[in-house]
Amino acid sequence: MRMDFDFETMMERHGMDAMAVDAPTAGGLQVEGRVAEGFDRIPMWVADMNFPTAPSIQQAMAERIKHPAFGYFEPRQAYYDAIIRWQEAQNRVHDLTKEDIGYENGVLGGVVSALRVLCEQGGEVLVHTPVYIGFRYLLHQNGFHMVESPLQKDQDGVWRMDLLDMEEKIREHSIHAAIFCSPHNPTGRVWEPEEIKEMMALFQKYDVYVISDEIWSDLLLGDHIHIPTQSVSQDARERTVALYAPSKTFNLAGLIGSYHIIYNKYLRDRIVRQSSLCCYNSMNVLSQHALIGAYSEVGHQWLCALREVLARNAEFAVHFCREQLPGVEVTAPEGTYMLFLDCAGWLAAHGETLDHLLEKGIRVGVIWQDGRLFRGETHIRMNLALPTHRVEEAFRRLDRYVFNGSLSEEG
Repeated sequence: MRMDFDFETMMERHGMDAMAVDAPTAGGLQVEGRVAEGFDRIPMWVADMNFPTAPSIQQAMAERIKHPAFGYFEPRQAYYDAIIRWQEAQNRVHDLTKEDIGYENGVLGGVVSALRVLCEQGGEVLVHTPVYIGFRYLLHQNGFHMVESPLQKDQDGVWRMDLLDMEEKIREHSIHAAIFCSPHNPTGRVWEPEEIKEMMALFQKYDVYVISDEIWSDLLLGDHIHIPTQSVSQDARERTVALYAPSKTFNLAGLIGSYHIIYNKYLRDRIVRQSSLCCYNSMNVLSQHALIGAYSEVGHQWLCALREVLARNAEFAVHFCREQLPGVEVTAPEGTYMLFLDCAGWLAAHGETLDHLLEKGIRVGVIWQDGRLFRGETHIRMNLALPTHRVEEAFRRLDRYVFNGSLSEEG
């Protein structure tokens, strides 16, 4: 029997450890004191969701909390079994074993540990742009150099990899490590099997190892299907480090807890060793039980219901932009819950700057994110993981007060 879940009530998150609603800034944009009187904040920047998580997660954690001891522990077999079942059901992975799975405090930490094995200090790493800001930060902070290969839009406005550019960059910089984001953040692209096969054939040709961030793999829109990078060939299976987490899917970022899948034992042993050196890459007992609760039948039902809401929100937002916001170009996301607006046409037509446009949105309570952080020079990133009526309200404000009018005109 399918359960009913509430995705239409806006949670009260103030004072509940939620950066999305309580932080004075949003990705570097000042928010505190900038929202005009009469407008509440609509959190559409940081990538967490404004929905209650699946009830099975709270139940699993509450059941564990009943026992009053929280000492040292080893992950339960149920933890590994939950991941194996989930990967089989969601991604059609049929041969995963406990030995292939390793804990990571976070996907970004897993990327760093893998890079320290795959790439020399100061080495160059191939990354697609637009690029998730976390990749930029970790590469810079850990002494690696990012070599950018820009994604290109085809005649239908679909973001595509430029294999010729990738090959040129690999040869020119003698690259042997790449970060691949699948589905892609911030564009929302869900890669097709042939695209991944062609990419991995290129990487095989030049002996490039791949760190595949697949944290968004559960959040697919419509009929799109996630293809694990490791699944496209035997060589891809051996040269790919895949990183997953329930955090994006189930709104669990504050609990901390991700995992890698590495089939190549030589790589796995060395990456596990690298991850252990700081002595802080260890699982929290409650995040273990949260994953078990998430990767359950109730969690699956909740995810199916969530995807319907996200698809509806994305369809509304894309249609609204195309019909009501001239000069704003948007590609319909195929996965994730992010929208990446290209405002170049609107900025040029109105002689405006992106800074001023961002400020106008914040003024009416639409807390969005500067796309330049992701190498989108005229872009804005928006989080659509809110109740539909709040997404609709945000776009009504953008229409009336930002893109096609202003507060001063109202006054």
